[in-house]
Amino acid sequence: MPIDAIKTDSGIPVKRVYKKKDLSKFNIPDEEPGKFPYSSGIYPNMYRERLWTMRQYSGFGSAEETNNRFKFLLSNGQTGLSLAFDLPTQTGRDSDDPLSEGEVGKTGVAISSIKDMMTCFDNIPLDKVSTSMTINSTASILLSLYIIVAESQGVSTMHLRGTTQNDILKEYIARNTYIYPPKPSIRLVGDMIQYCSTQVSQWYPISISGYHMREAGCNAIQELSFTFANAIEYIETCLKRGLKIDDFAPRLSFFFCCTMEFFEEIAKFRAARRIYAKIMRDRFHAKNAKSWHLRFHVQTSGESLTAQQVDNNIVRVATEALSAVLGGCQSLHTNSKDEALALPTEEAVKVALRTQQIIATETGVAKTVDPIRGSYYVEYLTNRIEEEVDKYLKKISRLGGALSAVEKGFFQDEIRRNAYQLKKDTDEHKRIIVGVNQFQDAADSEPHLNAMDPEIEKKQIARLRDFKTSRDRIKVGQALEALQRAAENTEENLMPHILYAVKSYVTLGEISNTLREVFGKYEPKVSF
Repeated sequence: MPIDAIKTDSGIPVKRVYKKKDLSKFNIPDEEPGKFPYSSGIYPNMYRERLWTMRQYSGFGSAEETNNRFKFLLSNGQTGLSLAFDLPTQTGRDSDDPLSEGEVGKTGVAISSIKDMMTCFDNIPLDKVSTSMTINSTASILLSLYIIVAESQGVSTMHLRGTTQNDILKEYIARNTYIYPPKPSIRLVGDMIQYCSTQVSQWYPISISGYHMREAGCNAIQELSFTFANAIEYIETCLKRGLKIDDFAPRLSFFFCCTMEFFEEIAKFRAARRIYAKIMRDRFHAKNAKSWHLRFHVQTSGESLTAQQVDNNIVRVATEALSAVLGGCQSLHTNSKDEALALPTEEAVKVALRTQQIIATETGVAKTVDPIRGSYYVEYLTNRIEEEVDKYLKKISRLGGALSAVEKGFFQDEIRRNAYQLKKDTDEHKRIIVGVNQFQDAADSEPHLNAMDPEIEKKQIARLRDFKTSRDRIKVGQALEALQRAAENTEENLMPHILYAVKSYVTLGEISNTLREVFGKYEPKVSF
């Protein structure tokens, strides 16, 4: 690549060397960590006072296996649980639904009923752990199941800590596990935020996610732009309901990706805090400083992992994790080396967790706040990213906001174009991936992989059928009728009705099907 053509992954030209004069056009205040606009961190002491939460993503096969993996991770020093669900659970299908065939327990744990959720968290005290659930279309159902498990343990909802992803807009943009059309889906998001603001006050009811859009192919600037555009849409939804900004904004959280462009990723996180603080203070006029805080979880990039030479992925993950920590994340998941091929083995996930622990205890990066602050290059990138994100947000605003931009296919088109360019650059060796398009091995040995029990699906279906035949069918029918009436009333919050349904032993699929009858099913527009 010619020297004058060197750019970051987001297309920002990179000079040979950066000097103080390169920052002269930017107004960079000598701010304190913990003070607006939070470039250096949202807390004055950051990791000197408290390390980030080490939250390894888990969940596969049956509820029993997931429960065992949770206990394994907690015994090895993990400080927060993170739960993955299989595709039927994500898309509102019970395990015995014909459309679930072949997918039960494959990409996460199968949860169809309160019995499954009870098993998943058996002997795990929910007042002592923080749990993150990667769930969107059925987030209100999974949170309701979690609440009922807590009640069975005698734990008040006011003591529950954790997060539901619950970001439906990015599903239409990048991930596609939607059920209903956008407007009723956003209603469900608003219902959860409103309910949690008074009933589950320590819970983050939404984690507005750039991660999946980044994995689909967008760059760092687009990741922030699209995530914050979606956040603005959710905030405006809540304000239209009559909620006050400072009553719910402190419980909004975010989820970002961290890729291999080391310095740009650090700058991205620093810029993100600054951008969000200004949006909350200047656009939405939040008065509480906690409403200005960008609280975010980071996961290292799954897309950067390679099936070739999988041990190299340990180095990739460590590099990305260090970047996330230097960028000031509050919570971090490190991918396992074998995840390009299968769900991780216990050995691989332990190495991923130890990676975080080594960064925290042996590198010294937690000894001072924002240790890379003052780097001319990083400060320049931070300011350039902020400028470019501002341009994108103005463009999305002209399109009518995030919901309108989704319906017009704007985000999707932007991501497709960037993903195509990334693939083209890799194919043309302008972008080097070690072991893939350079430094290949003639014979690459396949590692030991996590093998799924083929009997999981049969056992799960049998348990679910026993559950359905043993319950009070009249009570189930009454709960579903009440839910349907509430869904037809656009002014009613659905969370209390969903909670009543799961208490009545209604399954996830039955609740989703009832809502599907009222809201309809989303069919994306296909362009050729």
